[in-house]
Amino acid sequence: MIVSATRYARGTHLGLHVHREAQLLYASSGIMQVTTPKGRWLVPPARAVWLPPGIEHAVDVLADIEMRALLVPPSWLATHAEAQRLQREFVVAVRPLLRETILGAFREDNHPQRIDLLVAVALYELAEDEDAATFMPLPTDPRARRVADLVLADPAGTQDLDLLAQEAGASARTITRLFPAETDLTFKAWRQRARIMSAVEILGSGHTSIKRLASQLGFSSVAAFSHAFRQVMGMTPGEMMRNRTERSK
Repeated sequence: MIVSATRYARGTHLGLHVHREAQLLYASSGIMQVTTPKGRWLVPPARAVWLPPGIEHAVDVLADIEMRALLVPPSWLATHAEAQRLQREFVVAVRPLLRETILGAFREDNHPQRIDLLVAVALYELAEDEDAATFMPLPTDPRARRVADLVLADPAGTQDLDLLAQEAGASARTITRLFPAETDLTFKAWRQRARIMSAVEILGSGHTSIKRLASQLGFSSVAAFSHAFRQVMGMTPGEMMRNRTERSK
């Protein structure tokens, strides 16, 4: 078992790479985005991401992070009772027991057997706490993927679905059908999630106000923006900004 503690500054990009081991990535502070062929996950401090062995992934740091990584050898993982379920990547909500279990593995006086026990408990908690709210699934159909790429390139864009579909060589009806089939989200819900992920990155820079950002991203009011933000992040934009200010003091 390997434990790794690393500090990364905002703007750091860890390009696509693969580990032989499975990984549990947790940022005790800050926000990161993890991308795999399956999609993108936004990972704030209240969440962690699980990556099985051999999964290609990239990490983008959206706000300075203190990353804690547990690397689990495939042979060890295969003996765990939850091994079958942990063969795919996902994000989990980090509740108190999981948080203390992860951080407990980084004590300087740890014995290897104690780390093994802590990791074993953490993997059981992953089975309990799966949370897909911060996941941006990416469609595989070339037309739907083209629309997704256009939205991700300009989340605040005002182009309606008809125009986006036209640029992708499809009809709005086709795109409306493909998104739920390939992402389990309607196009409207998918686009709103993309806007929230963009909002997190912009707020992390501290270069705009919440009111201005809500308008920029096409929300009818700050209240509507805050509601959508909380659904994905588990906190309002104001709470995120206050937490960021307190950490910088």
